[in-house]
Amino acid sequence: MSAEARPVRPAEDALPGGDRNVVTLGWVAFFGGLAQDMIQPILPLFYTQVLGLNGTFVGLIEGALATTVSLFKVGAGYLSDLVRVRKPIVFAGYALSAAGRFALGFASSGIAVLGLRLADGVGKGVKDAPRDALVAGSARRASLGRAFGIQRMLDTLGSVAGPLVTWWLLRAWVSEPHRFQRVFWTAGLVAAIPLLLILFFVKERNPAVAGRTISRFDIPKPFFRFLALSALFTLGNSSDAFLILRARSVGLATDLIPVAYALMNLTSAAAAVPFGALADRVGRKRMIACGWTVYSLVYFGFAFAPGPGAVWILYAVYGLFYALTEGSAKALVAELVPDESRGRAFGLYNTSVGVLALPASLIAGVLWSRVSASAPFFFGGAVALLSVAGLLIWSRPAARPGGTPP
Repeated sequence: MSAEARPVRPAEDALPGGDRNVVTLGWVAFFGGLAQDMIQPILPLFYTQVLGLNGTFVGLIEGALATTVSLFKVGAGYLSDLVRVRKPIVFAGYALSAAGRFALGFASSGIAVLGLRLADGVGKGVKDAPRDALVAGSARRASLGRAFGIQRMLDTLGSVAGPLVTWWLLRAWVSEPHRFQRVFWTAGLVAAIPLLLILFFVKERNPAVAGRTISRFDIPKPFFRFLALSALFTLGNSSDAFLILRARSVGLATDLIPVAYALMNLTSAAAAVPFGALADRVGRKRMIACGWTVYSLVYFGFAFAPGPGAVWILYAVYGLFYALTEGSAKALVAELVPDESRGRAFGLYNTSVGVLALPASLIAGVLWSRVSASAPFFFGGAVALLSVAGLLIWSRPAARPGGTPP
């Protein structure tokens, strides 16, 4: 049987207690996201105000971090397929990130911070693909969208809670000279909670087919078609930093921008599970096409935004884009690829999105600087519509027994 025609593991092979596994991994993502977003809003201030780093070094740190994350996603996914285990690799990734975040509280130089941020990046890159494969292997095929919706919801709620916890801690420690370091130590302790959940409550889900030689040809061609369309869309999906810049340029007060960002995350979290369940019924590609269409409309809306009132609406709607696409895209990857190859497939998918985010943001930056503040949003909206057209004309893979076609 060819790789493309190989059926995905049937629903009856789902891990016993798989729903509990999915929910537990969702809480793992929640506390991991909480710890990450506790430190993210204050890192630039720590770099510049405490360590005295200049903008060039800050750019080096964050650029090196993004590249490290992307590179390790593929390697970890491949390794988890090769050794046929996921849980220990996920544990190691979370442990490395937790150590890196806690140790930031002791950093006193730019070189030390660079090393610790790279350690955090390695941890993040190592855990993502095996964790997604473990979620996919724990859920029944007919409920993959719901499973990844739970992941998205809890991960996003952690991203909402993290900055709010940091805001409260900074107010409580307003007179402390080392309050940033205290936040880092607290975030490191929070980042240890996923380790306990993984160690005691997450069950392993071994990829099938012992003795199979690991090869890229085990990944079916429809996956690469979807990967190409996702890559096209990503070229128009610049950093959300440009949304913040645009919101400020049309008059939204600086202190209200985090609130608008939290609104987006709340909308996304609220819609993630119902949209994931809907994708299980109507098909993943339809949901992704709807999400990319929403993205296009939001970006055109930002291009024409007349004032701050429109920004609130656009941010709320933008959260629906994430809810429509992130869980559905991962569920589609899981459907298109056999269980024993999912680690590599998730690694390739996550890495392609991460790597292409750099040129996407560079294009947006050039358009912003040399054309107009609206130009990046016209470009992003147009590329999204082109991606929707490609998704709609993409010939659907043959329906497999036991579920809705993707």
